[in-house]
Order: sequence, then structure tokens, then C-alpha cells
Amino acid sequence: MSFLRFAALLLLGVWIGGLVALGGIAAPSIFSVLEGLDPASGRDTAGRVFGAVFEQFQRFSWVLGAILLLLLLARRILGPPPRRFNLRVAALALMLAVSLITSFVVAPRIADIRDGTPGGVSALAPGDSRRLEFGRLHGMSSGLMVIALLTGVALFWAETRDVH
Repeated sequence: MSFLRFAALLLLGVWIGGLVALGGIAAPSIFSVLEGLDPASGRDTAGRVFGAVFEQFQRFSWVLGAILLLLLLARRILGPPPRRFNLRVAALALMLAVSLITSFVVAPRIADIRDGTPGGVSALAPGDSRRLEFGRLHGMSSGLMVIALLTGVALFWAETRDVH
């Protein structure tokens, strides 16, 4: 049983750590380097690069989420069940839902705007509706990422507090 809990903590740590690494390290670095190399189109290129990396991470997070759900179910079946089992399942479901919404709703709309804008979104006038929509979607994507991160941290905390 302790192995299943350890595995859950490890997988949660990978998911949480990945979100932090992507948002706090990878994105700023990719944008900084590519904009520095090519001030005209570096931002657009950086968005495409980060989008591809983030898409791969989202797919990976679905696998992590599925394994975490299986680990929770195994712990429940083998007993004793984790405290607040339903709340933990709901937290994982929220994290997966956020990832799916980002991947299948928000990211494609961002890509459509980016791909349909010659010269890149940053070349659009500040009041252009496409630029405003892009900014709104980017903010939504970032907010969803924060929700997944905070939910993951709460779940991690719950796992560390669950001592039988």
C-alpha cells in the first residue's frame, strides 16, 4: 500500500513539476532566446515551439492522470481506502478536464488565430479583434494551467497527510 501511495506522489510530483518547469522556465526562456535572435518573427516562432512542447506535455499528463486514477482505485480496493477518496478523484478529474479543455478547445483556437494572421499576432494593431481574442485565450490557457497546478499541489498535500 505504501508503494502505491509513493507512486502516486511521484507521478503528482512529475505533473506539478512539469507545469512549473514549462510555465516558469521553458516558456520565458524560449520566448527570450527566439525574440532575441529574430526580433521580427521570433515571438511567433517561440509561440509555435512552446505550443508544440506544451501539447506533448498535455498528452503526457493524460497518461499521468489515468495512472493516478488507477492507483487511487487500487488503494481503495486493497484498503484501507484513501481519506476523502471522492474528493481526490474529483481533483484528478478537474486536472484532467483542465488539460483536455486546454488541448481541445483553447489551443486550437489560439493556433487558428496565429495561423490566420500574416506577420504574426504581435504585428496586429493593439485594438484588433484577433489580437484581443488571442490575448484572452492566452490568459485563459495560463489560468487553466494555474488551476491544474494548484489542484495538483492540494492533492499532493492530501497524499502526504494521509497516514494510515
